[in-house]
Amino acid sequence: MKTFAEYEELAAKAHGHICAGQVLGLRMAIHGLASLGIDDPTGKQRKRLVTYVEIDRCATDAIAVVTGCRLGKRALKFLDFGKMAATFCDLETGRAVRVAAKESSKQRAREVYPEIEDRNQQQIKAYRELPDEELFDTQWVRVAAGPEDLPGFKGPRVHCAECGEGISFRREVELEGRTICRGCAGQRYYDPLPYHGPQSAG
Repeated sequence: MKTFAEYEELAAKAHGHICAGQVLGLRMAIHGLASLGIDDPTGKQRKRLVTYVEIDRCATDAIAVVTGCRLGKRALKFLDFGKMAATFCDLETGRAVRVAAKESSKQRAREVYPEIEDRNQQQIKAYRELPDEELFDTQWVRVAAGPEDLPGFKGPRVHCAECGEGISFRREVELEGRTICRGCAGQRYYDPLPYHGPQSAG
């Protein structure tokens, strides 16, 4: 593991600045990995770890810095629960720990550093220094992930009978005897529009 100052520097580069959420995310990841006994997540232990994050905020970028988990490596999983929480899974041992930020952490920052008027700076300083037990709720959990959800999965690529697009990692849906993608099964996050050529920005 690197020093906390080194992680802060890496997080600032990755995210564009350092903020209270980044510091909290760094602390969360360091605590989670320490609980699992993983001390070289970007080196010799890089294939042992999968991390589930529950919010798309600053902390998630910081968690990726510490763990080395990335979406493109299929080692970082985003579940949009809107919670400042992450679950760290050790694929070698099967153990997993969920770390959630306590709602009281902001209040604790105010109590510890009332003289700092800027809330972000107040929280940054407090989150660097408060003990883990004052920042986080920690729970051992079981994560039931299938092989298709893990890094390195090699499975068949199928094509949607409706739109013709390829589907990987067993994400297809069987509907009325046809294999279709989730979009064509009614799970689209977008509404198709007629194509009229390139759209101008102005």
